[in-house]
Amino acid sequence: MSRKAHGINAGNSLLKKHRKYRWSQRTYIARTLHLKQKSDPLEGGWQARGIVLEKTQFEAKQPNSAMRRCVKVQLVKNGRQVTAFCPGDGASKLIDEHDEVLIECIGGRMGRSKGDIPGVRWKVIQVNDQSLDALRRGKLEKARK
Repeated sequence: MSRKAHGINAGNSLLKKHRKYRWSQRTYIARTLHLKQKSDPLEGGWQARGIVLEKTQFEAKQPNSAMRRCVKVQLVKNGRQVTAFCPGDGASKLIDEHDEVLIECIGGRMGRSKGDIPGVRWKVIQVNDQSLDALRRGKLEKARK
């Protein structure tokens, strides 16, 4: 058992011990090695623009049995493909292939998926520079691009 150093010249050994201990903390490792930015398709950003490749459906996790409407999106800034959820009733009808969409994080814990949609971490908020919510409510008509 190692004891904590005491005395007037203990600073260096205390500092060394503290630095060594920090590598046993998961949050310190992730922050120091920039693991979030490396693995995140949005590269640390809150939102990203992309092009819709195809519309898909995912079956919700137990105990729900719904089909969740999603779209596969290729990001403009780095070319990576992600799956984004289309929130709201009839939202997937307003999104077509080759539309430009803006996606943002759904907000699950620690950046993971939320609710009963497995593996989907983003949602669509704009279609062709128009709010998806306003399009759904009928306040705007969809623009052609």
